[in-house]
Amino acid sequence: MEKIIHYVWKHKLFPLAGLKTVDGRPVEVIDPGLPNRNAGPDFFNAKVKIDGTLWVGNVEIHDKASDWFLHGHASDAHYDNVVLHVVGLSDTMVRTLSGTTLPQLQLNVPLPVRENYDELMTTDSYPPCYKIIPGLSQLTVHSWMSALQTERLEQRTEAIHRRVNACDGSWEAGYFVTLARNFGFGINGDAFETWGCSVPLQAVAHHRDNIFQIEAVFLGQAGLLQPDTIPERYREEALKEGYFARLRSEYDYLAHKFGLTPMDARLWKFLRLRPQNFPHIRIAQLACLYHRHKSGLSALIECETIEAAEQLLDTQVTPYWETHYTFGSASPKSRKHLSRSSLHLIIINTIVPMLFAYGRHKDSEKLCQRAFDFLERLKAERNHIVKMWEEVGLPVCSAGDSQALIQLKKEYCDRKDCLRCRIGYEYLKGKKTTNPL
Repeated sequence: MEKIIHYVWKHKLFPLAGLKTVDGRPVEVIDPGLPNRNAGPDFFNAKVKIDGTLWVGNVEIHDKASDWFLHGHASDAHYDNVVLHVVGLSDTMVRTLSGTTLPQLQLNVPLPVRENYDELMTTDSYPPCYKIIPGLSQLTVHSWMSALQTERLEQRTEAIHRRVNACDGSWEAGYFVTLARNFGFGINGDAFETWGCSVPLQAVAHHRDNIFQIEAVFLGQAGLLQPDTIPERYREEALKEGYFARLRSEYDYLAHKFGLTPMDARLWKFLRLRPQNFPHIRIAQLACLYHRHKSGLSALIECETIEAAEQLLDTQVTPYWETHYTFGSASPKSRKHLSRSSLHLIIINTIVPMLFAYGRHKDSEKLCQRAFDFLERLKAERNHIVKMWEEVGLPVCSAGDSQALIQLKKEYCDRKDCLRCRIGYEYLKGKKTTNPL
């Protein structure tokens, strides 16, 4: 209940005339103040007239007035500057630490707002706001999509910073881990991030010109050079071929030289994976990228066009993997390039966030803008989330749109956080095409 009172106060979704404190003094809300997301009163620098006197200060909101004492505000000096206590139910009067009795306003949430909020919280349809989407103005949709797009990039920037910090401040290593994660294409993303963090790039750099040694380290660190990771039906053939044994022997030598410890191979998922997404293939592709000096941050920064990014990420596999998806399991010969759609997913999920994050780190507006330009130029992703929004009437024209709508679903709809959503705001105001107020 407190959330909706907070929301109604913030957006002034209540009758502005006839407001009175619980003791009968007229109240005029000039400015509800600035929302405070940290500790302290709910709104800063509000302007309210109480009985003709202008007060400028903080506002605190509670479901019940007695929550003031329950939350310990009566003994907290941070609440001495509160000029108005706004409550859903006035069950007691309250005082500050300095002894001031606060003016108290019992704010009744308008019935249409309450009904619309309950509808958003309880409806079985998804998204629950589908009724109003076709009637939203282009300006509302465009501004909200732009904000969501930026919010998603900000969120991914935070994730990249965490990886850079985990790599002792190395942006080069942080980029490699981010690239590795997205080679997992969702299902094996966590496992690939764990693997990326386990690869000692500084050590491997000494052997960068030897693709066989790189592949040995990469597959060895993935835990995939242990015989028990080969399905029993392929194990005999894998050992007979000899490539597995050669890689394992080379890895044992390099692991001893650099003090390496492989990750737990049980983290890899194979169930319902298409063969081209098997970890062996994706790691072999990353090994070739690394060998050809195409997985470095400097190479990424030089990409000024989508075409350049595609060329940078275009990779292949070594001859053994052209005829195998796992050790011992032969397949028709194929160079196993990344498909164009896969390239675009990696650009969206790796190149774009890295350009934005590194641009922020270097205070480079040019790199940040390039990230947005790439999103606008790339086609929208095709997945169930995008399809859902298209079906309820939201246009999806570019990768920027699809990224915004993924953010909307995951961070707002899935969390029932309609009070922070601009579409939710329109819904709460009652602008429904099927049931106008």
